[in-house]
Amino acid sequence: MRVYADTSVFGGVFDAEFASPSKQFFAEVDTGRFTLVTSALVEAEIDPAPAHIREFFARYVKVAEIVPLSQEAIRLQQQYVNSGVVTEKSIGDALHVAVATLSQCNLIVSWNFKHIVHFDKIPKYNAVNMLCGFGQIGIYSPLEVINYDYDDS
Repeated sequence: MRVYADTSVFGGVFDAEFASPSKQFFAEVDTGRFTLVTSALVEAEIDPAPAHIREFFARYVKVAEIVPLSQEAIRLQQQYVNSGVVTEKSIGDALHVAVATLSQCNLIVSWNFKHIVHFDKIPKYNAVNMLCGFGQIGIYSPLEVINYDYDDS
């Protein structure tokens, strides 16, 4: 399963609120459950982050598919804006969705609940994808995609 992780997931490893599911997500990447896909945009957003986040990201650069930004992704990003999914202010968030869509990921994982993982935005991103001839993409928080060990007793 190809899963695009945006910048918030890498930073989430070091955030008290998001650390546990973020670490579990990357543990599942390590076991091969997910094929990690990220982008040049994430690299650029990680660059000014604290050293510990940059070092963590560097570990995954070795195993991740790093998707370059393309004109096609920028066109799709603009379609999201033109269609009212997000405003110009959130254009970077739209680019994450565009890159993940065009790189044929099954899912996007993000902790961005305002502009990406939002019940109102997800169907709109997918409507634009369909109108532009692309498939739909699942958009979730890491909490929603990690395995849970349930005790059925």
